[in-house]
This record gives sequence, C-alpha cells and structure tokens, in this order.
Amino acid sequence: MLISPPLGRSAPRLQQEKTPESELIIGRSAPFSGLSAQTAKDYQDGILAWFSEVNRNGGIHKRKLRLVSIDDNYKPARTLSNTHQLIHREKAIALIGFFGTPNSKLVIPLIEKIGIPFVAPVTGARDILNPYRPMVFNLRASYQAEIDKIINHLVRDARHRIAIFHVTDAYGIDGLRSAKIALARHNLKPVLVSSLPRNSIDTYQVAQKIVKAKANAVLSINTFATSASLSRNLSSMGSRAQLMNLSPVGIEGLQDALPGGRADGIGISQVFPFPWNRRVPVIAQYQEMMQRQKDNAHYGYTSLEGFLAARWLTAALEKAGPNPSREKLAEAFRKLGNLDLGGFKLHLKPGSNQASQLVELTFLKSQRWGP
Repeated sequence: MLISPPLGRSAPRLQQEKTPESELIIGRSAPFSGLSAQTAKDYQDGILAWFSEVNRNGGIHKRKLRLVSIDDNYKPARTLSNTHQLIHREKAIALIGFFGTPNSKLVIPLIEKIGIPFVAPVTGARDILNPYRPMVFNLRASYQAEIDKIINHLVRDARHRIAIFHVTDAYGIDGLRSAKIALARHNLKPVLVSSLPRNSIDTYQVAQKIVKAKANAVLSINTFATSASLSRNLSSMGSRAQLMNLSPVGIEGLQDALPGGRADGIGISQVFPFPWNRRVPVIAQYQEMMQRQKDNAHYGYTSLEGFLAARWLTAALEKAGPNPSREKLAEAFRKLGNLDLGGFKLHLKPGSNQASQLVELTFLKSQRWGP
C-alpha cells in the first residue's frame, strides 16, 4: 500500500512500522503551504497516480513504493532541513520533484556529498544543469531553452520592444541572464528591466514603467500571483503588450487569478506534451491513471510532470535490480540512455543528465482545456 505523510507545516514522522526489505522509500520536499501549495499538490497527484499503479501490480522487484513528502513552504533553509531528514532518518533511496531554483541550489552540495539521486527538480536554471553533477537527473528543458523559444516567437511577431520583469531570487536572476542572451542573438536589448520579491502583487509602478518604455512585449519570470497582478495593471492602463511567462508560473493558478477571460492571450512556455492530447500514448496512460487515483481527477501540465518524473524513476529502479542502492540507481539512470515513455522521449548522454529539450508555447483562452 502506498502511504504519503500528512501535508502539514511540520515535518512529521510516519507512525506505521517500516519494513525496508519490502519498501522503496522516495523522498520529496515541496511547498505544500503558501501560494505555491496547489502547484506542489498537483505535482504530487501525478507521482501518486503512477506509484499507485506500480504498487497495484506488485511494486518494483516485489518491493512497494512509498513516497515521504515534507512541506518546506518554499523556504530554502527548510528544504535543506527536510533533505537531511529524508536522507538520514527516512533512508530514502532517491529524492524527487523538489521545487524552486534557490531551494535546489542549496541542497545540491548535500546531494553530491551523500550520493543520492536527485530526480526531476522543478527548475531549469543553468546552475542546476551546469557543471555536470552525477547525481542530478533533470527532466525538464532549461530556462534558456524556454526563453529562446519565447524571444524567437516575439521577434517573428515583430515585437522587438521587450521588457523583462523578474523575481528577485536565483530563479529570476537566472531568467534575466538567459533573456539577455536570447535577445543578444537578435541584436536586441531589453527596453526595461524591473523586479520585485517573490509573490509580490505590488506591480502598479512596474506596469507604469512598462507603458512609459513603450514595450510591446513583457517576459515575466515570476509566480502566477505576481504575473496576474501585472496583467491586471497593464490592462487597466490600456497596454497591449504581449505578456509571456515561463512554465513554472502555473497555468491553473494564473487562470484562477484572472477569471472571466482576463487571461486571454497570455503566453506560457511549456516543457511537457499537451496533457489533453490522448493521441499521445503516455498522455492516454496519464489520464487513465489520474482517474484511477481520483474520481474527480483534473489534468494539467504540473500533474503530468509529476507523472512523467515518477515513470522515469521507476524505469531506473527496475533497471537497478532487486537490491538497489543509491549508487546503483544513479548508474541505472545513466544506462537507460534513450527512453521512450510513449511519445515523450528522453535521452541521457555521457557528461549530461539533461533528459529532455522539448519546449512548446501555449496561449490562454477564456475556456479551460479541462477536466
């Protein structure tokens, strides 16, 4: 039976007796409280949908999967504390789906020291991908790849006056650097660079600056709360600038924050296949597993990311054999090489643990794709 601990503020210990010989414990630290809580829970739904299916079919080499999740409220110091607990007390064989660039950056030295696979962190920052780190297995494309796709689209659409608005943390700084590189490829510079702290909705003055700079496009490297606030303020000022976001913004949160069609036309880069396209075999499987997990299942990019990360991890666990160790699991990831999950292809090559380069652009409409 798959067991996940309560998603509370604290870092609770599981009360049931543990049987290491019959379980494989996977650890996760994520923001289950705060503004990013729904996104973290959506990702978790995707993991559990696949883990539950694996356990229904006897587990991995007859060992059941157990996900141990601890809330970090998106605070890097808590992420580090949680990671120590997952490694030393819970004896996790791997860590999966950690959220955020600053959070991941802080725990990577510990990951490397201990030697535990760090699977599918929800970040595309260059500092996570380079230099090569043998224990970091990254599923999503880089922020540079996302931003290149966005800037290329804007330039083709004759939108050359591009403003950059970013959060003042490692995620935003990495995004700003990537945006300047992407613009330079077109001999362009941003007409404005502005920033605010994470989750700030005090965007009125930023919107004024964007209008004054006569920007006809804005790349927002922020959470959905900040991006939604900026969109409302730009609209109230009559701006017709194209607003673009990176994949971590979260489609569901952005649409919820901009009801009544107010999100129409906003662009978001995506690094996974369209979650409603059942013609892709892995998407059909994902939808079926989500419905088995929940009667009122909702599909989306975030839960799909969790599902694909879980599938990738279990493929490596299968390859690691009946008595896996952290080291054996890491080697199994590398030996997977080319892996087709059913229309979503992964490829690891020597000296790189970056599995996918897929980037697509989506644009919101008044209707939901649903369910």
